[in-house]
Amino acid sequence: MLCAGSIVVDVGKVIDRYPEQEKLALIESVSLSTGGPAVNLAVDLHRLGATFPIAVQGVVGDDPHADFLVDALRANGVDASGIRRAGEAATSFTDAMVVRDGGSRTFFHHPGANGLMGPQDVRLAESRARILHMGAPALHPLMDADGPDGEPNGWVTVLAAAQAQGLRTNLEMVSVEPSVLRRIALPCLPHLDYLVINDLEASALAGVDPASLGTAGAGAVPNWPELEEVARRLVDLGVGSLVAVHFPAGCVAASPDGGLWRQPSVRLPREEVVSSTGAGDAFASGVILGLHEGRPVEECLRAGVCVAAACLRSAATSDGVLPLADCLDLGERFGFR
Repeated sequence: MLCAGSIVVDVGKVIDRYPEQEKLALIESVSLSTGGPAVNLAVDLHRLGATFPIAVQGVVGDDPHADFLVDALRANGVDASGIRRAGEAATSFTDAMVVRDGGSRTFFHHPGANGLMGPQDVRLAESRARILHMGAPALHPLMDADGPDGEPNGWVTVLAAAQAQGLRTNLEMVSVEPSVLRRIALPCLPHLDYLVINDLEASALAGVDPASLGTAGAGAVPNWPELEEVARRLVDLGVGSLVAVHFPAGCVAASPDGGLWRQPSVRLPREEVVSSTGAGDAFASGVILGLHEGRPVEECLRAGVCVAAACLRSAATSDGVLPLADCLDLGERFGFR
């Protein structure tokens, strides 16, 4: 597995409440963890027990945060030799403010060295990977920009080259302004084998009002048929093998041959939930591990929601992820919604 793109230090800060402007909230704990789509999937796969080689490529600064990231990757059995250090920018970081009760999150992100990453930083010729996982469009100015003379953006360039080399491809996204996400990411879809994203990102790409999905708010009742239609629409836009859309109550998936799947999330007791930071990446790691190993889609989706549930029980991005059998046991213990 080759994971390329956003490399971030996540600084998780659990707060007693989210304050109004010019009001005070208390930071009750602080944790430092690896973050970003490239790093999170790699670390999560290792923690799940993946037996295949995992590598990360991208750009970091030349600072203590970079040392922390590289050391953490190596400690998790991930090849970090393809990461470029650039002294002209700080390693990217995100302050994740996590409300103690319920785990809702607000992010403050500094792009830093991720802004220096270009297509040349994904060195496919050096890789023997089966799958390329990339992320995240809209956070990498050089990758996001169209090439000269109408050439495609850097994401399209790399994904197309990966497929030509025989790799399967997956792209992770972030919830930015819908028009920005559509501009950068829609051209990528015909060059993707898999797309594993959340409901907000999926609705933005599909041009659907997210309110129609019924996934927002406590006690939300998902509009399962509408969610399936969104997944189908993304398949129609070019994704080659599988689209999986996740949300707090579960996930749906669609494939080009007309396949549709639903999987509710684990009924994790509220007192077990510490933070949702990293839960989307955890879900993706369960799905991608299953796809890598050729497992049926329904097994991949069940693994995804169980790994996400495990992640919810820790404040740090990947610390809650357990060996896959232990994650699946959470589903057996608590059941599904």
